[in-house]
Amino acid sequence: MNSEKTVIEFKNVIKEYKLYKNDKKRFMAIFSKKVPYKKKLAVNDVSFSIKQGESVAIFGKNGAGKSTVLKMITGVTYPTSGEIDVDGRVSALLELTAGFDPEMTGRENIYLKGQLSGLRDEEIAELENEIIEFADIGEYMDQPVRSYSSGMKARLGFAVNVNIRPEILIVDEALSVGDKNFRNKCLNKVNSIIEKDNVTLLFVTHSTGTAREFCKRGIVMVSGKIVFDGDIDEAIEIYNKK
Repeated sequence: MNSEKTVIEFKNVIKEYKLYKNDKKRFMAIFSKKVPYKKKLAVNDVSFSIKQGESVAIFGKNGAGKSTVLKMITGVTYPTSGEIDVDGRVSALLELTAGFDPEMTGRENIYLKGQLSGLRDEEIAELENEIIEFADIGEYMDQPVRSYSSGMKARLGFAVNVNIRPEILIVDEALSVGDKNFRNKCLNKVNSIIEKDNVTLLFVTHSTGTAREFCKRGIVMVSGKIVFDGDIDEAIEIYNKK
């Protein structure tokens, strides 16, 4: 059920990157404005708003600006100009293993990631068993994360991110983790929290079929601009023609 509360709003957002010839030139640019560079307009005058409880897919070819939009929502990077307002606890399923300490156990990393998301230890303790059960990595939960396979890290990362009671859930192709059974488990979990907790979903993907499962609204980006924002079926049709 959607509310009238706006939880994500972009107003005339521009993000420009400076591309230098090499790392040495980039370092020199810290001390001098005379070092030559090329401008890359990653996001070009983008405006949109998303209401609480909406599920929105963002489509675009590589380099369209999708990932830059996500990075600005999560605070990884900031706009060159324009305004961004985000109202709610964000859980981003982007790089699932980001924020893990390889020397700490899986259990310890649950607390670390929870604290980084703004939860108190007693809140994390309430969620601990649910996260452990969802990750389903057995006795490895009490082993250092450096001993995990990439698949096990991804399972733990997904389990933590999706169970910390997010208000805004951002998914960037992360639902392709693990084997088929675990993927289905992930899909069902995302569906469940969207329906039960009125979570806002922002889903960035090349998989139009999966997007249609979750989203009623689609945004299509081309070369840093939004070229369509509306019904998911129409968005998919336009994306497939680009």
